[in-house]
Amino acid sequence: MTDKVINPDYVAEPDKMNVKKGLDGAVIDTTSVSKVTPDTSSLIYRGYPVQELAETCRFEEVAYLLYKGELPNKNELADFEKQERSYRDITPELLQVIRLLPKKCHPMDSVRTAVSFMGTEDPRIWDKDSNLDKAIRMLAKIPTAVAADYRFKKGLDFIAPDKSLGIAENFFHMCFGKVPSKDVVKAFDVSLTLYAEHSFNASTFTSRVVTSTESDIYSATVAGIGALKGPLHGGANEQVMHMMIEIADPAKATEWMLDALAQKRKVMGFGHRVYKYGDSRVPTMKKYAQKMADISGQPKWMQIYEALEKTMVEKKKIHPNLDFPAGPAYYMMGFEIDFFTPIFVMARTTGWSAHIIEQANNNRIIRPLSEYVGTAERHVRPLNDRG
Repeated sequence: MTDKVINPDYVAEPDKMNVKKGLDGAVIDTTSVSKVTPDTSSLIYRGYPVQELAETCRFEEVAYLLYKGELPNKNELADFEKQERSYRDITPELLQVIRLLPKKCHPMDSVRTAVSFMGTEDPRIWDKDSNLDKAIRMLAKIPTAVAADYRFKKGLDFIAPDKSLGIAENFFHMCFGKVPSKDVVKAFDVSLTLYAEHSFNASTFTSRVVTSTESDIYSATVAGIGALKGPLHGGANEQVMHMMIEIADPAKATEWMLDALAQKRKVMGFGHRVYKYGDSRVPTMKKYAQKMADISGQPKWMQIYEALEKTMVEKKKIHPNLDFPAGPAYYMMGFEIDFFTPIFVMARTTGWSAHIIEQANNNRIIRPLSEYVGTAERHVRPLNDRG
């Protein structure tokens, strides 16, 4: 494979090209699902501030809101929960697929494969009118698949879902065989709400691009999972915890950060493409991460957190994003680090589905242009004349 050839006669004219690398600042469509306001560091789902939703509502209510545009009343929530809980079981065939996956494969590969297999089992795969029902099915089944993978990778038996429990409680039940205290469940539930939706982020945009080709909701969700796997997107919460474990001692955190900045190393969990003055979701998640430190008796992770945050803000004026408090919170709940991003998937499938449905209902294929900077037009010479 040869190196890229750049046309020596080509002179880039940025003002005329107006190339927005990474679509930075480009507005490509409208949406009624959520809104990020950078100047005020605010995020709303269907008009509601995310911090209010996290504190006041359970994740099931937030999922309903994202799917249907309004918060449910008691009867609507009861019907929705009944529907979701009835869909939680996964087929013996899917369970066997998960069981046969390599033990060392990343759990994000497992959940990607599981959702793809779910699509093969649904005869309505091309019927966009059933997308909402399929979205609820994925909301119900993905936690079951993730928990099954969690158990199998540890050499443990599968624990079937408990349909008497809420989504957060049931996930703990399926992973650990028991439900923790209400405070731990609340912290986990809050994280699901905060991770549920975030406008046209990389994975959501990916899902919308796939949907715009009139592909199916499972394919669009699989594509979203692929985008979320990357450490510059969802995988950052895993990297945050690896970083904290590397530091280990709160007394070393400030020096570690100063050294990382001096070496211009990328520090995961800090900064955001959209927010200018900090991620609106962080204060709420930080509060619950601190509660997890108190409950679990592991204060050092939040001590490391405070030292890293203080140094980064003082030296670079760069604030943490949601992955920074979520990583240690999940760790203190007892989850393995490589399952942090699949938990993100469990939450974000609601936002993806809302966007997939919105894109499908008012669709035009997403097909941007590019500015060519390669070799100028040339013509092919016969093989014997190429020297």
